[in-house]
Amino acid sequence: MARDSFAERQSNWFQATVAAGLRHPWRHHMSRSTLAALVCTTLMLSTATTVAAADFRAEVVALTNAERAKAGCGPLTRHSALDSAAQGHAVDMGVHDYFSHTGRDGSSPWDRTARAGYPSRSGQGENIAAGQADPATVVRGWMSSTGHRKNMLNCRFKSIGVGYATSSTARYRHLWVQNFGTV
Repeated sequence: MARDSFAERQSNWFQATVAAGLRHPWRHHMSRSTLAALVCTTLMLSTATTVAAADFRAEVVALTNAERAKAGCGPLTRHSALDSAAQGHAVDMGVHDYFSHTGRDGSSPWDRTARAGYPSRSGQGENIAAGQADPATVVRGWMSSTGHRKNMLNCRFKSIGVGYATSSTARYRHLWVQNFGTV
C-alpha cells in the first residue's frame, strides 16, 4: 500500500481540523504576526510623518533666514514658546477645518504666544498659509505677499516659531504658521 505524501497528509489534516470547527494553529500565529507588522508599519509611518513635519519647520526657518540675509537682516533663532504657539494653531486649524489668525476660542496670535510662555506681547507678528505642500512653496508665497514679506524681513524680529500640520479631512491639506518676536 502506497503511503500518502506529506502534502496530502497536511491537506487532509487541515480539512479535518476546519471541518471539526478547530482553528489551524498557524492561522492564530499568522494573525498575531500580521497585527504586529501592521502596528510596526503604522508606528514607522507616524514617526516618519512627525520627522517630516519637524524637518519642514526647520526648512521654513532656514529659507526665511536666507531671505532675511538677502535683505540685510540678522538670522532668526527658534523660540520654544513661539514654536509651541505656532504648532498649536496649525494643528487646531487642521483639526477643526478653518483658516484664520483668530483662534476658535477667540484668541489672537499674541494671546496664544503669551499662553505658550513667550515673555513679550509687543513686537510680534504672525504669518499663516494654507494649501502649500512644501516649505519652499509656502515661503515663496509669503515673500510674494506684501504683509507677509514685511513680517519676514522685519529686522527688529529676533526669534521665530513655526507650525505645520497636515489634515486629510480639512479643506486645506497643509497648514502653516510663523510667529515672530523681538525677544
